[in-house]
Amino acid sequence: MWLVFRKEIKELLRDRKTLFFMIALPLLLFPLIFGGVAYFSGKAIEKAQTKTLKYAVIGAEYAPMLSAKILETNDLSRINTDLKQDNETGIKNLVTSEAVDFVLVIPATYSNDILNTGQNTLNLYLNDAGLNMVQRRLNKVIDDLAEVNRDQAFRTLGVNDTIQKGLLDPIVVKKISTADKREDLGEKIGGLIPYMIFILCLQGAMLPAVDIGAGEKERGTLETLLISPIPRNQLVLGKFFTIAFAGVTSAMVTVGSLFVWGVVLSQGMAIELITEFMGAISAVDFILMFAMLVPIVAIFAAVLLSMSIYAKSFKEAQGYMTPLVFIVIIPIILAMLPGIKLEGVYAWVPLMNVALAIKELIKGTMDYMALIPIFLSTTAIAGVLITFCIYWFNREKVLFR
Repeated sequence: MWLVFRKEIKELLRDRKTLFFMIALPLLLFPLIFGGVAYFSGKAIEKAQTKTLKYAVIGAEYAPMLSAKILETNDLSRINTDLKQDNETGIKNLVTSEAVDFVLVIPATYSNDILNTGQNTLNLYLNDAGLNMVQRRLNKVIDDLAEVNRDQAFRTLGVNDTIQKGLLDPIVVKKISTADKREDLGEKIGGLIPYMIFILCLQGAMLPAVDIGAGEKERGTLETLLISPIPRNQLVLGKFFTIAFAGVTSAMVTVGSLFVWGVVLSQGMAIELITEFMGAISAVDFILMFAMLVPIVAIFAAVLLSMSIYAKSFKEAQGYMTPLVFIVIIPIILAMLPGIKLEGVYAWVPLMNVALAIKELIKGTMDYMALIPIFLSTTAIAGVLITFCIYWFNREKVLFR
């Protein structure tokens, strides 16, 4: 078995394409992709925040103070229009044609004296389908004026500051969380960690799996291997461990790369937060996370090897394996849903139980008794799949179909 394992590993190391996808791609491309997405997202938000917006005001004569304050705002440029308030079609066309970014319609009933007029309602016309900061910028101006009008009304009524707060917020609920930083951060990102690790393990194992089974069929080297004195179950296990090793290596290299790049590119409090968070997770929890991945990787390796053995060609094997990604994603997404906890039947569902357990370990709220059904279910399924893989490999009509 180990002779076959060493043979497959040597072939794996000689294959530059496989090494690229296993090591170079995770080290360089994935961080570049994530960093690029973050960079361009930040640029898009920054552009939306700093862009000078064109606007039109209809009914400005009813609110001269408000109109003047909006006009004083640096990142807003006013466009004059002859449209009337009742011409809603024309107002919408003005925005749709991108002549302006928004139109503010002020009613004739507008007044700064809220004691007499009550609440003022302004109509804001804008295209709210994309990323824009229209309402946020406009609210800065309107909120300031609204606060001035409100304070003036309270002074007129002779209401002091304490009573003002009570009138504006009659009941205030003060939130006191019992969760520490680790639990809070773990709840937010804990569901993403198993998602990333599972997919990376699967993707990292796919390419070697295709080459070890279907690839050997195409090259004609499978027959030579079969006539060797090594028992077929040892051949299968050697190939199986090669696929599992490749999957784990790819996942660990990628996670390590993302962590290192994240620390390098982060600054100040971000590094302190990461250090504090990682330091709160004990070595035992890390070992348990890795231990739970062992049967998961075994499941992936057995399924991939079975598919590769069955396939006639490299291309056919890839076609069989691609839908497997979507099958793996489903239980992981279910584990991220609110209300789904590591208890009852969920502790026995493969993949979902490990995803939930990793999340609980990251949060520091793990019930270690739940490890029993997790290891029992995943190990049993992995054992059944490995047995099936050996049986599959022993069938001549499968190998040479």
